[in-house]
Amino acid sequence: MMTFTRRALVAAAGTVALAAPLRKPRAEELQGMEALHRLDVPKPVDVQFTAADGSTRSLADYAGKGIILNLWATWCVPCVAEMPALAAFASVVAKDGIVVLPLSSDRGGAAIVTKFYKDLGIGNLPVLLDPKSAAAHALNVRGIPTTLVIDRHGREVAWTEGSVNWASDAAVAAIGKLVG
Repeated sequence: MMTFTRRALVAAAGTVALAAPLRKPRAEELQGMEALHRLDVPKPVDVQFTAADGSTRSLADYAGKGIILNLWATWCVPCVAEMPALAAFASVVAKDGIVVLPLSSDRGGAAIVTKFYKDLGIGNLPVLLDPKSAAAHALNVRGIPTTLVIDRHGREVAWTEGSVNWASDAAVAAIGKLVG
């Protein structure tokens, strides 16, 4: 039988208390705007991807608009948690000339993404595909979800990894400032 001294219990509790704020958020938790990493020097970015109709698109097709480029997949738990907030954000910022471009890395094509949107009640996001992760590789993305903030001049100005609460007032204000 194991016995614990009072000192051991206090030491263990202190360790847990110190470590708790350092932990990574759970997959279903949405981070705030503090997760956004701003670039000191904006860098030009352009990638190609596929629309639901099979046509090829690129970021250059959205010249003059602010862009939120989200790399995600239907099987990714943090991505699933983030998508309703991203859809709500897209509705709010569209009037400001900001577009949300969610690039799915699902290999099953547009049908899987369309079903996913329907199941979650998402009707305002385009079905965009990056099934071979070509855009993700070109952008040196380490994991999903990853989101890039691109200003109206086609330059990446900020990025974040992990799921974010895009539906917050703080997100709307921060992105409005970043894209110009």
